[in-house]
Amino acid sequence: MWYLKKEKDMRDKNEKTTKIEREKTRMKQKIKRRYGAAAVVFWLAVWQLAAAAIGQEVFLVSPLQAAGTLVQLLPQPDFWQRVGFSAGHILLGFLLGAVCSVVCSVAAERWVWVDALLSPVMQLVKATPVASFIILALVWVSGKSLSILISFLMVLPVLYGAVRTGIESADPQLLEMARVFRLPLARRVKAIWLPAVLPAFRQGCSVALGICWKSGVAAEVIGLPDGSIGDALYRAKITLSTGELFAWTFVIILLSAAFEKLFLALLDKAVARVLGEEGANA
Repeated sequence: MWYLKKEKDMRDKNEKTTKIEREKTRMKQKIKRRYGAAAVVFWLAVWQLAAAAIGQEVFLVSPLQAAGTLVQLLPQPDFWQRVGFSAGHILLGFLLGAVCSVVCSVAAERWVWVDALLSPVMQLVKATPVASFIILALVWVSGKSLSILISFLMVLPVLYGAVRTGIESADPQLLEMARVFRLPLARRVKAIWLPAVLPAFRQGCSVALGICWKSGVAAEVIGLPDGSIGDALYRAKITLSTGELFAWTFVIILLSAAFEKLFLALLDKAVARVLGEEGANA
């Protein structure tokens, strides 16, 4: 029949267009990676030249000197103890903030009074400087637990806003259809809410992970818990060990980037299992 042939032609055309778009996206990502690598090399060269021009290691070490100091730190047990301590506390704060933000977002969407109650709190947390939170928190918690609390507070409003945005983006027609056909709650969550919320939640997690690492280490620098990265940074600063200062900064950056990629990869895998590959890629 002519309409079947036309439908097949349209389907073939759509598949061809999709393949072309995927190839364009792949090429753009490849070019972007190349430019990114070139930019890193450029700024490392600028850093090396600036360190050579200053000629004072106390003020600025070269990237080669900082890398050499990091290599010296790697075999030391104290190094890995500090990494484990800080990573465990900061990520615990992140996970607590993620769980709490999802619960609060769902409750705020369900009940207006909860929304009215939480909105000023989230605005207050976002507007308050991190340093103020750290100093205030030291009145209530020990330096050892400070990074957990600060990471939690910094993550909470970010993911709360992301989840609320995802919930509000759900298709109202699908929601009405689900109500009319009395779809079970589990089917509604899987078919409507998760596809709407997960992209915003993923983006929020990407931002929140970077924020919680920066704020968590800042809390450690002020609270000075023994065996933490923040304590090592403070000791390097007061002893004018600029090489160690830059080496530990490298470690923080690498840990933040690594945990972000690992968490997002695990999240994508979990989404693919729950929604199927098509839903995860949507």
